[in-house]
Amino acid sequence: MKLKEMEKRLRNLEDINEIVSMHNEYLFYLNNCQWAEAANCFAENATANIHELRTGRAEILKLYTDVLSKLNTGKDRDVHFAVQPTITVDEDKAKGHWLIYIFISDPVTGNVSKLLPGRYDVEYVREKGKWKFGSLVYTSPWPVIRV
Repeated sequence: MKLKEMEKRLRNLEDINEIVSMHNEYLFYLNNCQWAEAANCFAENATANIHELRTGRAEILKLYTDVLSKLNTGKDRDVHFAVQPTITVDEDKAKGHWLIYIFISDPVTGNVSKLLPGRYDVEYVREKGKWKFGSLVYTSPWPVIRV
């Protein structure tokens, strides 16, 4: 393998690692109801289809503050885990998909009452040197599991 090919492969691996780290930070922000920080993981003109379609970072932030924040009412608490990423990088763009598990639990006891399995289909873009979501689509093709 030539040096140029090795450099390209190394850059690809570094990009994938940066994308995974950003995505994990996003999940941390969701789990902590840090809506502005979660929205900042999106590119300026990104789209998010999470229960409803929103375009642009400002509209995505409104989705979190006006819609998703109401789902954490104190009666239930949700925690998001994304696993098994598959990511391909092409210069300043990338595509991927993840399995996502949303655990719904009682905030007092911590007992899990439901598990929502789903999938994230994602396009990533490098914006000002940082990887961001260009498009994120959440689907839940499997039934809710009662625990």
